[in-house]
Amino acid sequence: MNSFFSSSASARTVRLVSQAQRDDVVAQLPAAERPLAAGFAGKPGQIVLLPSDSICGALFGIGNGEDAFALGAAAFGLPEGDWQIDDMPDALNPGLVSLAWALGSYRFTLFKAAEREPARLVPPAGTDITEITSIASAAMLTRDLVNSPADIMGPEGLEAAFRKLGKQHGAKLTVTKGDALLKQNFPMIHAVGRAAGEAPRLLELEWGDPTHPRLALVGKGVCFDSGGLDLKPAAGMRWMKKDMGGAANAMGLAQLVMAAKLPVRLHVLVPAVENAVGADAFRPGDILVSRQGITVEIDNTDAEGRLVLGDALSRAVEDKPDLLIDFATLTGAARVALGPEVMPFYTDDEALAAEISAAGTAVSDPLWRMPLWDGYEREIEGDISDIVNSAAMPLAGSITAALFLRRFVGTSKWVHFDIFGWNLKDRPGRPKGGEMQGARAVYQMLKQRFVN
Repeated sequence: MNSFFSSSASARTVRLVSQAQRDDVVAQLPAAERPLAAGFAGKPGQIVLLPSDSICGALFGIGNGEDAFALGAAAFGLPEGDWQIDDMPDALNPGLVSLAWALGSYRFTLFKAAEREPARLVPPAGTDITEITSIASAAMLTRDLVNSPADIMGPEGLEAAFRKLGKQHGAKLTVTKGDALLKQNFPMIHAVGRAAGEAPRLLELEWGDPTHPRLALVGKGVCFDSGGLDLKPAAGMRWMKKDMGGAANAMGLAQLVMAAKLPVRLHVLVPAVENAVGADAFRPGDILVSRQGITVEIDNTDAEGRLVLGDALSRAVEDKPDLLIDFATLTGAARVALGPEVMPFYTDDEALAAEISAAGTAVSDPLWRMPLWDGYEREIEGDISDIVNSAAMPLAGSITAALFLRRFVGTSKWVHFDIFGWNLKDRPGRPKGGEMQGARAVYQMLKQRFVN
């Protein structure tokens, strides 16, 4: 069927066992086999392999029995080959179980081969295989983009990936590059990226029926962030290849929208830049005049993502989108607030916030709404400019960054995701490295809003 799933009629059977069920299941084993399960407690991802003539081929722990993503550990925890689930628990969604298994089969293999092939799953009844495969493929595109080092996934590499995505779905592509950014009035994108060896650029994709509701997706595409003249320390710079995680998530979501042929007019915008150090680098104290004419004093060159997003968001709202969504690896403050696994999002629209929160819960894409607290607007007010790009207050950094972006969206229905785009360590279905975060929840919301 594909690299995730199998239709084999001779697949081995794995029995899912919660911690509450552990004793009963082990008691069913032949007496000679019970010692094999002596250390098995039914904890998430625990595996016991059984003889071929036993009640099943393996026992697999699922903890409290409610977390489908526990199955993400099966692809490389079970031996290679085809497996089917014996008696799917009612509390688990078959589609999420299949998705978790597929996502757990991911390895980034561009520079190092995988140690083995993943085990494949015979999808349980109730699984929409086409849909789950599409979601898994989009997540793996996102992961591959983020995991690719900046020497091959700089602005040029990101443009090549963007073009490939657009051509696969027959989309219209526009690239505004280098000094053309100044001529076409994208001054902040140009300023952030002009010191790099690869020219800055704005990537745009349009797809779908122009009469359908207009959906704009904007993704931060800072392909590497040195911090600019406000240079990051080595530890802070080490993983900055992932600073284009917003662009990767926007592209993964766009793939899902186009593959599903959702009835929207899709507009994807990715400002692709490298924030480098050079003679032409923008400086602290510079004042940039944005696409909208809003003046921005540069307090810190390491707060560059909001600058390129400001111009991209300004371009998006010119076409009056019905819904505008941006993804950005914007602030470390978001991680201080919610850690690496829960993604904050911002919107002034109460109904939309409720839809997104419900969608995130439904598809196990953890999100938490944060406030666009108007009282902190004073923190980004400039003395000699309209606004500054970095608040003087060392607190609420994710909120003040979101308020900065809000200055550029006008009255548009808008959602901002301040994502991490990265797994710090291996978790079931979520291997260490680049990750799709927030985009699966948005896709679920979009389906409910535009299809159901």
